[in-house]
Amino acid sequence: MSSAVPLNLGIARPSGEGAPSYSGAKRVLLAEPRGYCAGVDRAVETVEKALEKHGAPVYVRKEIVHNRHVVETLADRGAIFVDETDEVPEGSLLVFSAHGVSPAVHASAAERSLRTIDATCPLVTKVHQEAKRFARDDYDILLIGHEGHEEVEGTAGEAPEHVQLVDGPDSVDNVTVRDVNKVIWLSQTTLSVDETMTTVARLRERFPTLQDPPSDDICYATQNRQVAVKAMAPECDLVIVVGSTNSSNSVRLVEVALTAGARASYLVDYAKDIDTAWLDGITTVGITSGASVPEILVQGVIDLLGEHGFGDVQPVTTANETLVFSLPRELRPTATQR
Repeated sequence: MSSAVPLNLGIARPSGEGAPSYSGAKRVLLAEPRGYCAGVDRAVETVEKALEKHGAPVYVRKEIVHNRHVVETLADRGAIFVDETDEVPEGSLLVFSAHGVSPAVHASAAERSLRTIDATCPLVTKVHQEAKRFARDDYDILLIGHEGHEEVEGTAGEAPEHVQLVDGPDSVDNVTVRDVNKVIWLSQTTLSVDETMTTVARLRERFPTLQDPPSDDICYATQNRQVAVKAMAPECDLVIVVGSTNSSNSVRLVEVALTAGARASYLVDYAKDIDTAWLDGITTVGITSGASVPEILVQGVIDLLGEHGFGDVQPVTTANETLVFSLPRELRPTATQR
């Protein structure tokens, strides 16, 4: 890429005397924010604290978050990941993942006398509450999301008679409603903002009185990470997204990077997954990570790129995140422990 193209769109550079100037040398643009969001941090800490308090094993329904390194690390510490509650011995401790579960899963756990801790992200819980509210008011709820994703299954399970899944713009033509004046859309929290709004626009063509959710369903962290990628992608020959293939928000970051102007973009779990042939002829590499990715994995990518001459690391800061969620009440310290 030409060095004559100025950095913009929130890309931060050092300034003042002695600051390096970009002159075509190899460089890394590092997206900020990236990595762990508040909901993921809470969920991972929930499992860690449960292991500290109760000892191993602690059972976890599904992956606590969609990241291979996190799941393997917790498994090494004594977490046992299962697909369904009937795999958990009666009376055992079970943690529900950050993606949320349906009322049927809660009921199944109760039938097996399982002690449960709910690590559902509060932003996912908000969407559950919206689904219940609009089902009570007898709306048709059009849930925009990916079929088979745990979050979608949990939200739809709150009101299965009222919820229809809309898996992208191409599925809009299959939607049927009872009353065009009582239709609302909700969404999976980890989607691409742009694709979601494309789907909404298609839905509104069919249902002009379609109502919007009372508040934005797409997670603030998902949006922030996409905005940062959009800011740096036009400057990048290559964007590397650190994240697992089953992480919806990580996969979306690859799509966003390509749409926003990156020449190439790849998703990797670890630095070792990078094919160094990707770096041939490259001068600018962007790095970001999904909302379930610990920073140690990003640092591994930075180190590898540094070994290949990409020593100039410049932040791309588009937002500062300060939100923190409290642990589930079962794990909060008591007054005597504070």
